Amino acid sequence: MGLLTSSVFKQTPIQPGVELLAELLADYPTRNFQVRFWDGTTWGSKQPRFTLVLKHPGALREMFLSPSELTLGESYIFDDLDIEGDIEGGFDLADYLLTKDSQGLSQKLHLARALRKLPGRQETRPEHPTPNLLGSAHSKDRDRQAISFHYDLPPDFFALWLDRRMNYSCAYFTDGEDSDLDTAQCRKLDYICRKLRLRRGDRLLDIGCGWGGLMVYAAVHYGALAVGITLSVRQAEVARQRIRDAGVNHLCRVEICDYRDLEPGCEFDKIASVGMFEHVGEAQLPEYFSRAWQLLRPGGAFLNSGITASATDHRQGPSFIDRYVFPDGELVPLNISLGAAERSGFEVRDVESLREHYALTLRHWVRGLEAHASQARRITNDTTYRIWRLYMAASAHRFRSARLNLYQMLLTKPLNGQSSVPLTRADWYRN
Repeated sequence: MGLLTSSVFKQTPIQPGVELLAELLADYPTRNFQVRFWDGTTWGSKQPRFTLVLKHPGALREMFLSPSELTLGESYIFDDLDIEGDIEGGFDLADYLLTKDSQGLSQKLHLARALRKLPGRQETRPEHPTPNLLGSAHSKDRDRQAISFHYDLPPDFFALWLDRRMNYSCAYFTDGEDSDLDTAQCRKLDYICRKLRLRRGDRLLDIGCGWGGLMVYAAVHYGALAVGITLSVRQAEVARQRIRDAGVNHLCRVEICDYRDLEPGCEFDKIASVGMFEHVGEAQLPEYFSRAWQLLRPGGAFLNSGITASATDHRQGPSFIDRYVFPDGELVPLNISLGAAERSGFEVRDVESLREHYALTLRHWVRGLEAHASQARRITNDTTYRIWRLYMAASAHRFRSARLNLYQMLLTKPLNGQSSVPLTRADWYRN
């Protein structure tokens, strides 16, 4: 039985486009949502996981005339539609609509004709900045522009929904979704330090140090001498203040610097790169790992934590995230990253997937952003709030559905065949 012929949907309002929506969703198997039309009438489950709110008669035309990840995303961020309730639940429906390919040519032409008969948007969409990056992809200047576009929003915006240390990377949970985000992020920082076998006096390089959470933690709890680099001026300012507040100026410093500009003569005992790897780009992987190899002393360890795309996930059409969130971001399959690391000389000692942990982290972030929606809109604007809510919920969905993964790679630079790594991982899991 089709979705729209079930008893739940008997009270179908007579609205422009309802019949079209019925055709689009006739074979959709899940009956856990509701549609609310621009005049307030509703259609669907009485206890919905989420409600799709169509703001005007032309919303369906905006969404489906040329359907893609980008057009659906823009319909949300520019207020043709809203999603109330569990926004992550809406992505199963979006996947169905974007992958619906069982229609014959005549049916597709019929739907296209019907969409063109619907009214268009009556108001002009609001202006919102999109990246206008100059230079060749992943050149130093262009990378700086891309990083600025994403990270140089007001720090107060990020502080609304991140943990108190402002860790913008995957947390580490032990007891599921109910775990406190601050605790899970603290556990992640300690887990990284233990994987690196960090010791007092170790020289630690944090590539892409963000707002300084790992550096301060490593200095306070392990006595490390930490140097952090970032391309974001605003991140550097906040990180320096946090270092001062923690009283570890003598142990930490932050530089606005590209990893390619670090002098090979600088030598570190340990290196961490957490949440920066997505900005490197596949073509730059040999230089990225070679530079880390040069900067690491023999016997040292490098923990690289980054998001990867499934080798079987082939997105179609333009990317919403490229346009509005992460310009020039590249998610490289794990096998390519490991190959580049090994060819640079590293020994791969451990690879751990934290996919479920990142889905949980993102759900915490989405709930935190939603809980502070009015403040987020005041600090930025409504469109920016919508972009970030959609982007983080979509990412949680993709981690849940195994199209994205998060891997921590532990790499070492052996000294005369000795890696300085114990025979077991027992020390990683101490209380």
